[in-house]
Amino acid sequence: MIEKLLALVPAEFSPLTPKLFAAILAQALCQALAYLLLVPVLEALFGDDLPRAWFWALLMLLAVGAVAVSGYLQTIFGLRIAVGMQRGLQTRIGDHLNALPLGWFETHSAGTLSRLTVENVREIQQALAYLMAKVLNSVVVPLGVAVGMLFVDWRISLAMLLSAPVLLSVNNLAARSYAAADARAHTAAAEADARVVEFAQAQPVLRSLGAVGAGNRALDSALAEQKSASTRVLFASVPGLMVFSLCVQAVFLVLAYIVVNRVTGGSISVPAAIALIAVSARFIEPLNLAAQLGNGLRGAAAAVDRLTELLNEPTLPEATEPVTPGVPGVEFDEVGFSYRTGEQVLSGLTFSVAPGTTTAVVGPSGAGKTTLLRLAARFHDVDSGRVTVAGHDVRDQPSETLLNQVSPVFQNVYLFNRSVAENIRIGRLDATDEEVRRAAEAARVDEIAQRLPEGYDSVVGEGGSLLSGGERQRVSIARALLKDAPIVLLDEATSALDPHSEASVVRGIHELTRGKTVMVVAHRPATIAHADQILFLDGGRIVERGTHAELLKLGGRYADFWNERSRAGGWRLEQTVG
Repeated sequence: MIEKLLALVPAEFSPLTPKLFAAILAQALCQALAYLLLVPVLEALFGDDLPRAWFWALLMLLAVGAVAVSGYLQTIFGLRIAVGMQRGLQTRIGDHLNALPLGWFETHSAGTLSRLTVENVREIQQALAYLMAKVLNSVVVPLGVAVGMLFVDWRISLAMLLSAPVLLSVNNLAARSYAAADARAHTAAAEADARVVEFAQAQPVLRSLGAVGAGNRALDSALAEQKSASTRVLFASVPGLMVFSLCVQAVFLVLAYIVVNRVTGGSISVPAAIALIAVSARFIEPLNLAAQLGNGLRGAAAAVDRLTELLNEPTLPEATEPVTPGVPGVEFDEVGFSYRTGEQVLSGLTFSVAPGTTTAVVGPSGAGKTTLLRLAARFHDVDSGRVTVAGHDVRDQPSETLLNQVSPVFQNVYLFNRSVAENIRIGRLDATDEEVRRAAEAARVDEIAQRLPEGYDSVVGEGGSLLSGGERQRVSIARALLKDAPIVLLDEATSALDPHSEASVVRGIHELTRGKTVMVVAHRPATIAHADQILFLDGGRIVERGTHAELLKLGGRYADFWNERSRAGGWRLEQTVG
């Protein structure tokens, strides 16, 4: 655990870790020495040898002073490392998350990530600043006392040393039970966190459908499971603590028996026996403290394992050699891809998008249409074949170079809980206010800003909750317009919008795609009909390709798809006479 913990310490604070351990070791050894010096002090006092008593008492005071100084240094070093770790570790987690494939996030909830970056980091901080020093002290002090006791009475020393592996075995048995219960508690807590966030965000939907009770049931179930898991942690830890405490007290009774037996046999003096019983008590006390702190340290160890597992998740390899982008085209060459082993999403896909043209991708749900766009932006790496953007394999381009070439606009738009202007500026952080306004006007975001109380400075709420779906889509188009990349990857999302919103979004899309190379997952018949090339995708393969006129003349899958879309576009409600 210590090795993994130290691996999480930021590089600039690593030089402090040897000093921290040196201070912990010095404090523990000086504390053990102070306990042992009690024997000659009491022997000298009861023997009326005051000069000798003062000599040993002075040494004891020096040992106690060394304990205070080393304890102070240990606290300072531990706090400096822990405080530095919070920012450094959270930054490292953020950087690592940015480098993970998008597919990783589909199987990990926001609640889990929240606990990792907040609760688990706090547990690790506490372990460094407090727990680790206390637990190591609780181990080194008894060991130091046991070794030092060799110079007083080897029998007592042997009893102390033999008790160590017994107590360690009992502690390990308790640790196994606790670790399993703690893992379940972490999972339940992460699920509860996710359900709380979901419940808060879903209030408009739940209330509009009169399903508040159903939403509560999901939340109540998660909270009940968290309570149950926490209870299991308690029941898993308490028996272990009780058994360990009983064993520690048994060891003390054995040590006391040996001391009394040595006194009655005349081997040691009564003053020495009093001191030895006191030292035995000091030998036992840290062991009890270790048991009490053990669960906290085991919890921190579990947090270390979880964070280490996260940071070991494989990232997308980053190209280091700079490349010069060529003409803004896109090519797929025998591309195969799957999100999970054995579940092929795309197979043997080959096509090209010429610069300045529009390629529309159509097909049934689950055919792999959106996956095409994500692969072009390198949200994932292909399993086989290659994807080329602007004349270079996406894997051979530094991320900044590739992302400067593409503007992805997907269906699921996420807006930050900031102002309208700030959400648009994310498209290009160095953009001027005037450039932000021009992009907003082109995407018809100015209409949204006019009705908001603070205009472009109005905060849009978490996830853009204060805006409608069409309004959020317009803000995302404004982002892409501001970025002004030569290649647009568009997952067109107008089918669920009202006519006014759809018209505004379509005008923004026309402005965004003017003169650009476009790959669009098409839903609107007008977009499909005007594409330079149409790919009909099904089962991860291109089953038909051509222009709109060519595919209609073919009378195959696309023609059926087009006819269905045309019929659906003309549906209306009719009054029935009963």
